[in-house]
Amino acid sequence: MQEHPRRRDLIAELHARPFAEISAPCDVVFLACKHPENAVGRDRAAERKLLTDRLAALGLDTAAVGSNHYLGPIVAAAADDGGRTTPDFAAVLKWEQHSEFTSLALFRPEDDAAAADADQQGRATLAYWAEGLTAPALVRIRLQVALRPDDPAVLTRRLEEAFDPQSLAVARILDGEAVIAGDFQLNAEGDMRFALFVPPTYSPSRVGQIVQLLLEIETYRAMAMLGLHRARALAQLLTDYDQRLEDIVRNMAKSEADAEGLLFDLLNISATLEEQAALMTFRFGATEAYNAIVHDRITLLREQRFEGLQTFHEFMMRRFDPAVRTVSSTQDRLNGQLRRTTRTAELLRTRVDVARSAQNQSLLTSMDRRTGLQLRLQHTVEGLSVIAISYYAVNLLTALLLPLAAALAVSKVQLGAALVLPVVVVVALVIRRIRSGLGRQRDD
Repeated sequence: MQEHPRRRDLIAELHARPFAEISAPCDVVFLACKHPENAVGRDRAAERKLLTDRLAALGLDTAAVGSNHYLGPIVAAAADDGGRTTPDFAAVLKWEQHSEFTSLALFRPEDDAAAADADQQGRATLAYWAEGLTAPALVRIRLQVALRPDDPAVLTRRLEEAFDPQSLAVARILDGEAVIAGDFQLNAEGDMRFALFVPPTYSPSRVGQIVQLLLEIETYRAMAMLGLHRARALAQLLTDYDQRLEDIVRNMAKSEADAEGLLFDLLNISATLEEQAALMTFRFGATEAYNAIVHDRITLLREQRFEGLQTFHEFMMRRFDPAVRTVSSTQDRLNGQLRRTTRTAELLRTRVDVARSAQNQSLLTSMDRRTGLQLRLQHTVEGLSVIAISYYAVNLLTALLLPLAAALAVSKVQLGAALVLPVVVVVALVIRRIRSGLGRQRDD
């Protein structure tokens, strides 16, 4: 049986982004880099070549680099006194390319993470491997994976010392066996801080899945909120156009209003709104998709409340969902204004068409009146032409037949009187025939 040429590629796509196997305790440093403009159209091949060249330069295996993913051991780098980056300690790197961004995650055992310069080493290492990516970092995460203390009070104290209690979100996950925590605030180095506490029974693969879920929650939250800035800028524009549309609709009701001028203004507004819709459709659609991913990932965690503190779901509901609803409502306002503009334009076009129809009717009436006058003038000219032609024809025939009339003892006056009626009849018939022939030619 023949096999579909894309079958194996589609199956491989299911396993294209495997989880990293992480043993607690561990330290994770994560970056998500995105181009401010045309992120979808970035040069992905150049990014991939940068990774393979760096792996090859360090003598590492480049065969594991897929089309958009790499997971494997690397030689991390730390900054020396001269500001250069040099190989320092072993770690695991995960590199992924997504539609709009490229992510880098560095996983280090706690033996290295517990060193005094752990933060410096982690940032230097990620900077070393991200060097050459022209996109700035949109997401920077520092995630600590530790073994869960048996006493909840001990864990609570550790969380209060490490995070801001005002925005701390904590939850038991996966039937209460593990605990996740984060305050969604930046530390002094500009990293977003999270913590994961797991029992000793968890396998490295299980821990890696949870870490991946946490990284995706924060990454897609940041990506979703990119639409908020554009929504706020667009909201002001929509407010201005709301007023302009109200002015146009108000002026439409006035009989002396310039309908064509109003229609021209409305078409300018419609063109601007269509341009904004074209620019915002992708961003607003991406916000909706990323928002769905965030909530899907939180659902997979199966959260339970920890010591009365807010969960990740509650934090997102209070702090993140309003931003997404702002984007959604702005998109609805934009679509609503487009519909209003279309309806108003149809009304104005109808009014303009009615005014033009009245003008055309008046013009046709005036043309009919002029045509009638021309026809009457033409008939008058034809009558005068019959008289003039008959006059000259009678004189010509009289002069021609005068010798014959003298032989018959008929006077000139009698001859002229006898010729008047037949000449007039003949001339009238000839002119009528000529006019009929011209009429048939026009019809043809």
